[in-house]
Amino acid sequence: MNKYEFTFLLPDEAEVEPIRALLESLKGKISDEQKWGKRSLAYPINKLMSAYYITWMLEIEPKQLSELKKKLNFNEKLMRYLLLKIE
Repeated sequence: MNKYEFTFLLPDEAEVEPIRALLESLKGKISDEQKWGKRSLAYPINKLMSAYYITWMLEIEPKQLSELKKKLNFNEKLMRYLLLKIE
């Protein structure tokens, strides 16, 4: 399994659970979780000026990673995300 840092923005903290369920359905594991809380945005996204930030350290297989990205792109509640591989 490869390790990744996954930072994402949501309009509300309650929207985290569907993303967690998606990750677990793809047999990914969260090794660390950092909740940044509600922060102001530099520019509006979907007419919102603030978002809930969260960062996870993930472990997931590369095959499952492409499936995760595809499903994240179809999630309408997810405002933005950044997924980086940890060496």
